[in-house]
Amino acid sequence: MSDWDVIVVGAGAMGSAATFHLARRGVRVLALEQFDLAHDQGSSHGYTRIMRHAYYNAPGYVPLVQRAQTLWRELEEISGETLFVHTGGVSLGRPDALVVRGALLAAERFGLDHEVLDAAGVHQRFPAIHLSDDMIGVHDPAAGFLLPERAILAHAAAARSHGAEVRTREAITGWQATSDGVEVHTERHVYRAERLVLTAGAWMGELLADLKLPLEVTRQVVGWFEPDDPALCEPHRLPVWLLQPPGDEEYFYGLPRYGPPGLKLGRMFHLQPAVTPAELRRTTDDPDEALLRTCLAPYFPGANGRALELMTCMFTSTPDGHFIMDAHPRHPNVTLVSACSGHGFKFASVVGEIAAELALDGQSQHDIEMFRLGRFENGATR
Repeated sequence: MSDWDVIVVGAGAMGSAATFHLARRGVRVLALEQFDLAHDQGSSHGYTRIMRHAYYNAPGYVPLVQRAQTLWRELEEISGETLFVHTGGVSLGRPDALVVRGALLAAERFGLDHEVLDAAGVHQRFPAIHLSDDMIGVHDPAAGFLLPERAILAHAAAARSHGAEVRTREAITGWQATSDGVEVHTERHVYRAERLVLTAGAWMGELLADLKLPLEVTRQVVGWFEPDDPALCEPHRLPVWLLQPPGDEEYFYGLPRYGPPGLKLGRMFHLQPAVTPAELRRTTDDPDEALLRTCLAPYFPGANGRALELMTCMFTSTPDGHFIMDAHPRHPNVTLVSACSGHGFKFASVVGEIAAELALDGQSQHDIEMFRLGRFENGATR
């Protein structure tokens, strides 16, 4: 007999959520995590994460983010924790910028509440933001931010309350399909289960080396900067934001002060050399800080003070920037969930629901065709 009905490998954002949704459906589930829960070695840390509804990446994400919001509220009720802070959000750039056009398209297609502001209107509403006259903002009043470490711990605690076992500091050395299920090998033990869910983030490429999936891991840096007038960067005065500078293929993102006492700023930077988790340079340096200041100086001059903290993380990206949620092509009892491409945390609650559905039912109530593995056969690109 199998030791477990389902084993989940990786208990970060997606894995902790999958463990919860599996456990509350009454199955025996084991989650294995190589680090501590809510660790800072992967892609799910950083105090705050943006939650937005007018989703520029593709309109197909909007129904998922709406379901995710419902599930985050539900987890708040279960845990008694604040996991989401409502601030509104704004996508900034020239009218032809991808983050602006995409936000408008999603808002209009799904009837989302939104407002278009010119540069003066953005500054009047949010005085910390200074745009050039040729830029506009699309205001998404439903947006805000999640607290990622709290969310992971809340999902894990809720899973345990339904009987799941979560084992940390136990690294996976390999897995294999068997005649009646799967075996998962760790440094300490061999575990057997009927089904396997892989939610290992930047380590997915190593666990699925035989599939040669087009996954690319890149180093990212985020920073917190001291504002001249902290009141202008409080959550009730500054929303979460995306900003695509004129002529730039990538964009910056940021959040108000919460936790560390500075404005948070990062860059969606896919044009980076690929690394492995073992190769990742986790220290930060002056060029990392200088890159972030190229956004602060012109657009948030009042927050261009000293750097309070710089932190690294990893993006695991697919060529088209969309997720992977599908069964293993040779082992239908193995579910693959990964490659969040730098924008996945907000979806963790609904991705956990989808992972449980795929593992137990072989299909999902949600439309996940854009996340299937088959698209790579046609050479999907960004």
